[in-house]
Amino acid sequence: MGQLRVVHCPVNFAGIGWTNVQALRRKGIDARLVVFNTQPAHPEADENLHLPRGPAWRRQAVQFRALAKLLPSTDVFHFYFGLTLVPKRIQFPILKAARKKSVFHFVGSDIRGKSPDELAYGRLADAQIVGSYDAARWIPEADVVPPGIDLGAIAPVPPRVDGQLRIAHAALSRRRKGTELVVAACDELGLDLDVIENVRHDEVGPRLARADIVVDQLNSGWYGLFAIEAMAYGKPVVGYLHDEAATRTAAAFGVEVPIVRTTKETLATALRTLAASDEERRSRGAAGRTYVERVHDADKMADRLIDIYSRL
Repeated sequence: MGQLRVVHCPVNFAGIGWTNVQALRRKGIDARLVVFNTQPAHPEADENLHLPRGPAWRRQAVQFRALAKLLPSTDVFHFYFGLTLVPKRIQFPILKAARKKSVFHFVGSDIRGKSPDELAYGRLADAQIVGSYDAARWIPEADVVPPGIDLGAIAPVPPRVDGQLRIAHAALSRRRKGTELVVAACDELGLDLDVIENVRHDEVGPRLARADIVVDQLNSGWYGLFAIEAMAYGKPVVGYLHDEAATRTAAAFGVEVPIVRTTKETLATALRTLAASDEERRSRGAAGRTYVERVHDADKMADRLIDIYSRL
């Protein structure tokens, strides 16, 4: 058998697809990212189909042309966010007839809160992937592959030990992230707050580098790519975590989740404690970098993906 050929498609949610494709290439896999449309925050893709607005038949003409072009030169189709290149009822019979393999890779918000019946379509693919043990509550049979980042591109910048401390918080959705509570807690404590929103992804890193403490989210019970990048920069991260998912993660990877656990009610207390202790900020920040090196290194996650492909 020659080089494995994998197409990741049809969206680059939070840059996860592009990161995975790049890491797979470094491992010698022929991997490509093909998207319906690129997004302003993540313009990366090997091929942008420029899926048109308007009548469904116009969109589907583009989708079917793309599938016909990709089918002969692809061994595995790696689908994100519960989306396929063409409608699911047609996609999987075509793949089966062509003896091609497939993976559904769920990122969290696409499955959270849905019923088993609503998610049953995931079993049409040959494998299912979720990004955390928290998300595994909805698809227990899925493989867990945490989102990876390219750690070689991020040099840690430890929190300051003097001067006015800066808090960073990303408000992709102010309601879901609990942003108003973060604003209120920082006002109460007299802390500078940098609310990161409506920016390209390449603008996030420099703002994280200047932060001393990062507040993730207060509602969903798990962390995402913003917190992962913050830990990679060596910053202490505060957020709300579900205990069972944190316990399962620690058991699976042999390292405790270093995020300072808080709730809406205890956020101000958690921030006050971190702000008062230079040593605690630095030790939590260092533990965060160690954690992402173990759990979120894109090259290690690529090994996990290759293992899944080998079992299809």
